[in-house]
Amino acid sequence: MFGMFRRPAPTLGAGERAYAIGDVHGRHDLLAALLDMLRSDNASRPKADTTLIMLGDLIDRGPDSRKVVERARQGVDWARSISLMGNHEAIMLDVLDGDTELLGRWLRFGGEETLLSWGVAPSIVQQGTRAEIIEAFNHAITRDERTWLSRLRKHYRIGDYYFVHAGVRPGIALRNQSDEDRLWIRDEFLESSKMHEAIIVHGHSIIPEVEEKQNRIGLDTGAYSTGRLTAIGIEGRERWFIDTIDGPASTKA
Repeated sequence: MFGMFRRPAPTLGAGERAYAIGDVHGRHDLLAALLDMLRSDNASRPKADTTLIMLGDLIDRGPDSRKVVERARQGVDWARSISLMGNHEAIMLDVLDGDTELLGRWLRFGGEETLLSWGVAPSIVQQGTRAEIIEAFNHAITRDERTWLSRLRKHYRIGDYYFVHAGVRPGIALRNQSDEDRLWIRDEFLESSKMHEAIIVHGHSIIPEVEEKQNRIGLDTGAYSTGRLTAIGIEGRERWFIDTIDGPASTKA
């Protein structure tokens, strides 16, 4: 518990359960394994109105970005599925819109793997001009995929929990946060102990273990390089964590 003279412990509404998954970054193998674990975990508990939230950065770095996007688009049959936009999806969409300057930056932090996963020829990825690479990607990605990515939410709230990719700017009401901060903020958010209107559940900033603070919970355990893709489960005042290395672990809010 947070203790005397502090706000009540965060909770969800009666009959609600939520799971959130940190940054996948093209690791479809880990996502498939974790979704199976979450399905089993959900089935082992009393029936609830369950929501599954993916915190963005589905793509880049790992080898199977397109498969991850397809899996997220399909959702699951045991929960309401919500996918949030990460900064990597935002950059990819800008590249698709023709931003040749941003392309070089994107390729350096995982875009090359994403292009290959969509079937863009390695010769074009490695030797093509920026305009040729963008043209090839626009031919490879389907209209449905691009539309789905462009409509991803920037935030989602359930009960006393606010789900977002990167974080929020301390001292600003959640309704007034900028999408730039929701997708990109780092130090100003991570280093702040200021309480927000809800507990912020986020990814974006890699940590070796789940970072559970009084004002935020960080879930990006670097899946693409560590093999650890992490999810949080929330019901009432209980929180628990499941990952692809250690399995489930429980904590009280």
